[in-house]
Amino acid sequence: MTRFLVVLTDVRPYEMDGRNERLAPERRRQVVGASSREAAERIAGAFMALGMVRAGRQRVKVLAIGRRHAYGERELAG
Repeated sequence: MTRFLVVLTDVRPYEMDGRNERLAPERRRQVVGASSREAAERIAGAFMALGMVRAGRQRVKVLAIGRRHAYGERELAG
């Protein structure tokens, strides 16, 4: 079963070496878990209505966690 995280982060200014989420992730403001894609999208929609998101100072990300690879499922079935 795939679970989802909805993450509200601060947008940091663009630097010359770009935005590397692995080296310097954006500051998280809120993290909410959801058990379905539909629930995650509803939560993300609520976050997107916030003034800071609409002004471009924060962003909303929906991340799938615990997803199985399609090739692994096919190998098990075959």
